[in-house]
Amino acid sequence: MDLGAVRTFTAVAEHGQFLAAADDLGITQQAASKRIAALERELGVRLFTRTARGVTLTVDGQAFLPPARELLHAAARATAAVTPGRRPLRVDVVSRRVAPGSVLQEFHHQHPGIDLDVVTLVNANAEAALAEVAAGTVDATFRSLRETVVPAELRSARVIDDRHELLVGPRHPLSGAGTVTMTDLAAYRVWMPGMTDPEPVGYYQDLAQTFGLTIDTAGPSFGYEALLAEIAESDRLATFIGEGTRYLWPESYALRRIPIVDPTPVYPLSVIWRADNSHPGLADLLDHLRTRHHPRTEDDVWAPVRAVAG
Repeated sequence: MDLGAVRTFTAVAEHGQFLAAADDLGITQQAASKRIAALERELGVRLFTRTARGVTLTVDGQAFLPPARELLHAAARATAAVTPGRRPLRVDVVSRRVAPGSVLQEFHHQHPGIDLDVVTLVNANAEAALAEVAAGTVDATFRSLRETVVPAELRSARVIDDRHELLVGPRHPLSGAGTVTMTDLAAYRVWMPGMTDPEPVGYYQDLAQTFGLTIDTAGPSFGYEALLAEIAESDRLATFIGEGTRYLWPESYALRRIPIVDPTPVYPLSVIWRADNSHPGLADLLDHLRTRHHPRTEDDVWAPVRAVAG
């Protein structure tokens, strides 16, 4: 079985779109479609059903997803087993578009000699991601560790406090503001659909309760492209976006990223690694994170009280 096709399948399943999956994998949408078509021919079943907004898994696709992930994990472990000290440093970033992805790109530019494999563990919550680190599937991951107990064989350090900004379309009443406060946001709905991971769900619940905000996480996620399109057309919807998040959208959307002040909410992220991991690139990465990405301690920022200090 073609592992490239299996990897493409899991990426499409995660994003619900061929275009976003192809972008993450660094291939064209046509190449992704061809890989899935070949995989479906080999298996003799349809894996996806096309919808107006993308694709959804068929019953066969849902059944194939767990063993497909296991196959990719086994392949990664097999590769690591025969190339000790020479394999790439594998780091999970949840999404390549959020702050850890930007941080790793900066690290790569400063340490081009370190072979780096940036991965996204499909639909893995914090507990599952830490299990992957403990098993050696990945060397490190970035998580908020809101209420997650770090196993004794792992280590963690809080290294990123990602400042939040408000993202609105040109018709939104706040689109002309230079900055906004939590009081300003109380009158509007902040829309963050499809959120299921307990870490961010808990964070935004704390944020909403502390400042009296309406943060709506209901409904399915059809990918960031669909979210941005709806925000661009709406005169009421807004969403939060991290300062370190890199989204691209058509110029015609005229979206605005507006800093939030007095206070600025920050999403705290810790790097987690195995204590006995001797990969030569890991020490360099940890040193880079510790020296260049200190948690924010200014009086004008807000983080949940359960955030790990690191």
